[in-house]
Amino acid sequence: MAFIDSTVVNVALPAIQDSFRATVVDVQWVVESYGLCLGALILVGGSLGDLFGRRRMFMVGVMIFAVASAGCGLASNVHQLIIARSIQGVGAALLVPGSLAIISTNFDEQSRGWAIGTWSGFTSITTAIGPVLGGWLVEHASWRWVFFINLPLAAAVIAISVWRIPESRRTVVARIDYLGAVLTTVGLGGLVNGLITSANLGWKNPLVLACLIIGCGCLISFAVVEARIPSPMVPLTLFKSRSFSGANLVTLFLYSAVGIFFFLFPMNLIQVQQYSPTAAGAALLPSILLMFSLSRWSGGLVARYGARGPLVIGPLLTALGFVLFAVPAVGGSYWKNFFPAIVVLGLGMAITVAPLTTVIMNSINRDQVGTSSGINNAVARVAGVLSIAVLGIVMVNAFVYRLNHRLAQLSLPAEALQGLQANEMKLGDLQVPAGLSADTNAALKKAIEESFVFGFRLVIMISAALSLVSAAVAWLTIPKDGDGLA
Repeated sequence: MAFIDSTVVNVALPAIQDSFRATVVDVQWVVESYGLCLGALILVGGSLGDLFGRRRMFMVGVMIFAVASAGCGLASNVHQLIIARSIQGVGAALLVPGSLAIISTNFDEQSRGWAIGTWSGFTSITTAIGPVLGGWLVEHASWRWVFFINLPLAAAVIAISVWRIPESRRTVVARIDYLGAVLTTVGLGGLVNGLITSANLGWKNPLVLACLIIGCGCLISFAVVEARIPSPMVPLTLFKSRSFSGANLVTLFLYSAVGIFFFLFPMNLIQVQQYSPTAAGAALLPSILLMFSLSRWSGGLVARYGARGPLVIGPLLTALGFVLFAVPAVGGSYWKNFFPAIVVLGLGMAITVAPLTTVIMNSINRDQVGTSSGINNAVARVAGVLSIAVLGIVMVNAFVYRLNHRLAQLSLPAEALQGLQANEMKLGDLQVPAGLSADTNAALKKAIEESFVFGFRLVIMISAALSLVSAAVAWLTIPKDGDGLA
């Protein structure tokens, strides 16, 4: 459910933007509200599972997720959709760490890599099905059905959980760190809100400055609180493990690159390259199928060859994939422009994901698997949230800069020019004003498309650089041999 939703929504974003006449800031919040609540509360979700029962909290998360999915499908405006997506993130914060924690408590260290690889394979299946099914639903029914598909899945998950999953919990009872949960939620919320609204209001706006100051202050306070309280949400002692710290840094940089890519790439395909939603959903299928077919194999790489090799080679290939994505312009064949990049990206992520998760889960004792899984998932989600906020600003500024440069070369009526500049935040969904000549209309469409590609290329090259940094971190922090413990 969680993995389908993370990919389906990206394919549906252009349709949602068009349905609600939304700006890119509104669309960012459709993604960010979910990621923000998930990233901020997933640590609490892992701890609640450790304390009160991993199966119980997993099932509660599934139920919340299902109800919120129905709310998303019934939303009558973009603000209702954002609220429902936030609640969906709360449900995901309980079910995502619970799934890995349940696996880790039921398999020993020797078979855990294989089990996590199998888990990765099944998540890859759903990640593959999601965009294709979602694109088909957007094209032939409505984007609302993208959310409704979670309801039958939730019913099946709850039934299987009651039937087959044994209950488990932490042997040492501790208190829930509610203060830490509040500080991290407000901190991340303030920071992300300040970054996103700066695109509209500017960096000197009092609201933007207040959000950034409050966000940074809460996050600093969070670190201080976690170091002092007896039962922290994020036990800082876990970071004494070099492997655990290194793997989380790899996650931070790599998932920052991946997060902004999956946000912008469907927009590129649908709004600029003129792909149908179904075709856009299917475009990344080769990459996801590679991850599925290789996940069980890559899950055993740590035990056979050590952790460092896969966690260096995988991000390097991912960086190469991003560079290949920066080459195509507007138009051209899918097989020539995007297929090679998709294959290389899929191979890089397939080599990385299961070994990275295995290192994380093997770096701590079994009593803290829920907390450890929560921390790593939080890092991944926060990385995506922050990259969409920060690199979204880069994308908007690059698009506006290039478009204004192109508009200056065209002789447009003042009213048309003002209308275009007032709606530049719509990026590729920016509509050409009516009443212009055919030649001017075509020139404007070309200018909008080329401006989007200009910004996309810049952001994708930054993603490639982030992937290279993650490979360097793995080389410096992950041990060559063993199971990842250090």
